[in-house]
Amino acid sequence: MRILYLIPARKGSKGLPGKNIKTLIDKPLIIYTVEFALKNKKDGDELCISTNDEKVLEIMTDLGLHVPFIRPEELATDSANSYDVIIHALKYYESVNKSFDAVLLLQPTSPLRNQEDFDNLIKCYSESIDMIVSVKKVKDNPYFNLFEENNLGFLEKCMNVNFQTRQDVPSVYAFNGSMYLMNVNSLKKKSIINFDKIIKFIMPDERSVDIDTIQDWKIAEFYLKDKQNNKKKA
Repeated sequence: MRILYLIPARKGSKGLPGKNIKTLIDKPLIIYTVEFALKNKKDGDELCISTNDEKVLEIMTDLGLHVPFIRPEELATDSANSYDVIIHALKYYESVNKSFDAVLLLQPTSPLRNQEDFDNLIKCYSESIDMIVSVKKVKDNPYFNLFEENNLGFLEKCMNVNFQTRQDVPSVYAFNGSMYLMNVNSLKKKSIINFDKIIKFIMPDERSVDIDTIQDWKIAEFYLKDKQNNKKKA
């Protein structure tokens, strides 16, 4: 299977400005994801950094990595979506006669993924599905303790069912933002929001941090330092 490892890193972030290039412990945040991709890519695979950020380009140059194109500004706005960014990258590679079976979208805001997570991802992938995505189990549950406000201003359960205990409710999952492995044939036929053959693999909470705020940053920093300390003790 030929994989396009795609790391989206546009300039500008309102939640945490400059987060992709901000130093997390000992290196810019984006490098954690770049190193993860380089460790796992095989012959025939490609690593693509889709960015319009000059500082990201400088970091890639310092690493000796070639960035094949600059992301168009219309694909780097707050309203731009991942699907359009993916299709733009695939079209570029088609123009230079390179094709792929799957796209692995790796957000630089998820620095805690590890080799076990990648192995689980690949093991579960099948050409018969649209996407396999990393998720985390969530404690809040629409069957039990999540509510929405009705037209009268009163809270109602999101799901109108009567489970009495948390143990009785179905498990629910949230995309954790770490890894999305997508079938290229599916991408060419429909947008990601129209995928209907999606399977999951579960990552633990301590590797499911998706950095968007300074609070997220501090949590990621805590887990990375804990990981480093455990390595020193081993």
